[in-house]
Amino acid sequence: MTQTLTQRRAIVTGAAQGIGRSIVQALAAEGARVAAFDLDGEGLRLAVEAGATTTHQLDLADRDAAFRAVQDVADAFGGVDILINCAGGVRGQVGRPLEEVSEADWRVLFDANVNGAFFCAQAVAPSMKAGGFGRIVNIASGAGLRPSLTGIQAYTASKHALVGLTKQLSFELGPHGITVNSVAPGFVLSNPATQRQWESYGEDGQKRLMESIHTRRLGKPEDIANTVAFLTSEAAGWISGQIISVDGGRS
Repeated sequence: MTQTLTQRRAIVTGAAQGIGRSIVQALAAEGARVAAFDLDGEGLRLAVEAGATTTHQLDLADRDAAFRAVQDVADAFGGVDILINCAGGVRGQVGRPLEEVSEADWRVLFDANVNGAFFCAQAVAPSMKAGGFGRIVNIASGAGLRPSLTGIQAYTASKHALVGLTKQLSFELGPHGITVNSVAPGFVLSNPATQRQWESYGEDGQKRLMESIHTRRLGKPEDIANTVAFLTSEAAGWISGQIISVDGGRS
């Protein structure tokens, strides 16, 4: 622990489990005060155990709720320096033929993977601009760079959208001292959804996936959290607009 983020004030969305909770732990270990956002109230108690100073249970697809929560954190912490948009996922969906996907299924994944990240970035921008410093890291996916192993059209499209948002926000916010990057995880066993996905591949599918990963192992939440912690540091001050694949070499 180097305490490189001492005095920094952070928000982590999707903080209740897996990668998000690991990011909370990593930032707190580096000295940051961390606010944890998630829909899962029970999981937020575990985020506190991981190092979160405060928690907010909310649906980030509700723009007003997202703005209120960010303002509450800014008031309590005296500002916000770091935003990690980790909330998202497949919302229980599985891959289906295109013609079987409903409008609601399509829209809910954009709410989960893009809209909340956009609303939170909107909400933190004034505080970051005022301080002349900011770090925004969006947790995308390998599905934001190529077709998804999930086979879910909306998941792939929404993660591609998040990658595009990362690049546009980097261009807009960079002159204010704010960097914006994205981490694209490979296959990480981090929550029940990824465990179900892994099991669905069967022995042969699991073997093929492992053989496509240079390091011959699945990812751990800590692999992603360590990369995020670096991107939020002073040492990463000239890295912006980048999509960093953390996937054991698979990409």
